[in-house]
Amino acid sequence: MPKVFRVHLALFIVSLIYAATFSIAKEVMPTFVKPMGLIGVRVWGAIILLWLTHAIFVREKIRDKKDYLELMKCAVFGVAANMLLFFKGLSITTPINGAILMVTTPLFVGFFSFFILKEKVSALKIIGLMLGLSGALLLLVGPTLSFSSATLSGDVMVMLNAIIYSYYLIIAKPLLHKYNPITVIKWTFLFGGIMILPFSIPELQEVNWAVIPSNIWASIVFLIVGATFLTYLLNGWALRHANSSLVGAYIYLQPILASIIAIILSKDELTWQKIVFGFLIFAGVYLVSLPATFPLLRRKD
Repeated sequence: MPKVFRVHLALFIVSLIYAATFSIAKEVMPTFVKPMGLIGVRVWGAIILLWLTHAIFVREKIRDKKDYLELMKCAVFGVAANMLLFFKGLSITTPINGAILMVTTPLFVGFFSFFILKEKVSALKIIGLMLGLSGALLLLVGPTLSFSSATLSGDVMVMLNAIIYSYYLIIAKPLLHKYNPITVIKWTFLFGGIMILPFSIPELQEVNWAVIPSNIWASIVFLIVGATFLTYLLNGWALRHANSSLVGAYIYLQPILASIIAIILSKDELTWQKIVFGFLIFAGVYLVSLPATFPLLRRKD
């Protein structure tokens, strides 16, 4: 299987998992586990899986001590601040609001890529970002969309999360070229897990584990294994083999995949508008994935 196809497949799987996460996380919190407590379960469950996987398959050591500082930065932006803001924000706002705010992530990724990684910016890439954003926004805007004072604080948190996660995709890339993705992510999660403990422990102590039904336990397992362990590994591997803008652009797929899931579950219906908006999203991702053969903008040192 060609590497370019594997990169797109990995990113598609990540988008599919994240598309389901908005609704699945809302089933768990805040009724059974509050946001900060759920983050603790999610992160420390993933830490166990990451360290076991690394011990069995990788066993790579950090060769340069200064890289631990970079890993701590990744922990702040990729795990601690990112997850705390996202889950707390999602508990206040609606899944629709959360999804529409998250589709701004590729724009921030493109901005950081140009100024920090000095990636080339082509006209096609800009057009692709705009097409993807337009399709995602049109798909999401509807009668259920409501940015009100009741959800304002949650909306702000999700937006800040989008900016922070974009920055993480940028600063993690050099480390992912230097080390195996599992090595980078296991240390990132360990440092991030330690940072979130003061926020998670109080809410975890309030959980009545005995009354949690089996379907909610299944949702919790999905959030640990799928939405955390698997997505971070696949994103890390993809970042090693693709530009940051492409990885970010796949976030545009989340709204359309969420709609497909809803249609399968008979919670939504397929319309010609959704087909058109979906085409815009796929076209945008395709254009962003093209190499910048004729760059529109270059960074000059």
